[in-house]
Amino acid sequence: MTSRRVFFLTPGLATATLRAVPKRREDLPTPALIVELDKLEANLAKMAGHLKASGLAFRPHAKTHKTPEIAVMCQKAGAVGNCAAKLSEAAALAEGGATGLLVTTAVIGRNKILEGIQLAKKRPETIFCVDQNQNASDWDAAARAAGIRVNLALDLWVGRRTGIECGQPALELARHVSRLKNVRLQGLQAYSGPSSHRRGFEARAAATKEAMAGAVETRHLLERDGIPCSWLSGGSTGTWNIDPQIKGITELQPGSFLFMDIDYRRIGAAGSEEFHDFQQSLFVICTVVSQPKPDLAITDGGYKAFAADRGYGPELRGRADVKVGFGGDEHGSLAASGAKVGDRLEFVVPHCDPTVNLYDTLYAVRGDFVEAAWRISARGRSQ
Repeated sequence: MTSRRVFFLTPGLATATLRAVPKRREDLPTPALIVELDKLEANLAKMAGHLKASGLAFRPHAKTHKTPEIAVMCQKAGAVGNCAAKLSEAAALAEGGATGLLVTTAVIGRNKILEGIQLAKKRPETIFCVDQNQNASDWDAAARAAGIRVNLALDLWVGRRTGIECGQPALELARHVSRLKNVRLQGLQAYSGPSSHRRGFEARAAATKEAMAGAVETRHLLERDGIPCSWLSGGSTGTWNIDPQIKGITELQPGSFLFMDIDYRRIGAAGSEEFHDFQQSLFVICTVVSQPKPDLAITDGGYKAFAADRGYGPELRGRADVKVGFGGDEHGSLAASGAKVGDRLEFVVPHCDPTVNLYDTLYAVRGDFVEAAWRISARGRSQ
C-alpha cells in the first residue's frame, strides 16, 4: 500500500528543507516518539474534569511535553494557563500560542531578566517566581526601565529544591515585594517533588500533607498581614487525588499525567501496587536492526532514544517479561523476545520528561494513522 504523505518545513535551517511525514504509523522513521491521541485526550479530560469538580484551577506543567500544540490543547480543556520550567521554555511555548504562563524556576541575572521583560511585554499575564529580595528588586528595576509592571509569585521551599522557607522568611519577602512599584505579587508556588514520587499511596499522602502544611500556613500568614494572596499553586501527577484534600491549595500543576511512564507507574495507587490512574500514551517505536544470536535482538534505540536517569531501561510494550537493555548511544538490546530483524517494536519510556527532550518531533497518532507531526519547539530550552 502506498503511504499518504504530508510535507512541512523544517524550522531553524538557513535553507528550509522539505521533509516527508508518513501518514501511517508503520512507516514512521525510527526511533520515533509517538503519542496516542485517544489516550492523551482521555487523560486530559480526566484531570481537567477532576480539578473542576474539586474547585481547583488547572495549570499543567509543559516541561513534560514542551510542545505548544499540547499546551493550547490543555487551555481549550479548561486550563487557566501552563507552567514552564525555564524562561526559554516559556518563550517557545508563548511563540506557539500558549498563554497564562507561570515560570516555575527563578530567573537570575541581568540578561535573563531582560529576556523575561520581553516575554512580559508580549504576554503581560506571565508570572515569574522569586525566592529572594535581590531577585525581586532586579525584576522591579528592569520593569521600571521598560515602563511595565511584572507579575511575581513567591517560590516556597517545600520540595527540597528551590524556594524560600515557609513562614516568617516568606512573609518578609512578600513584604519586600509589596513595597516595590513595578512588580505585583500574584500568589505562591509550592511544589513538593519528593512527595510526588513517594511509593505507596498512604505514605505519599502523608508526605504531601506534611510538606504542604507550611505553604498553606504561609498563605494565611500573608493574608493576616494584609498582603493579598489569591492563589497557592502546586501538586503533581502523583498527588492529583491528594492535593484537593488540602484546604488552601487553589491550583494544581501536574504534567506527566498526559503521557505517563514506568517511573510513575511504580509509585503505586490507592489500593494498588501500580499507578494506573492515567493511561500510557507515550511510546518510542524502534526497529530491530541486528540479531547476533538467536535469543538476542538489537534495536536502533539506545541512550539517545531514551532518558536513562532512573537507572533502568524502557519496557517492551505488553511484554514486561522481556529484559531490555542498552548497547550504547545508538542501540538497545532484547533478550529472548522472539523479535527478528526488521520488526518494529514499541516501548514504554522510563521517564517521559527527559525522553521527550531528546526528540525534535512528536508524532500524534490515532490507530494506524499519523494525524500530526508536532515540533517539540521547547526541546533543549533549559536556559
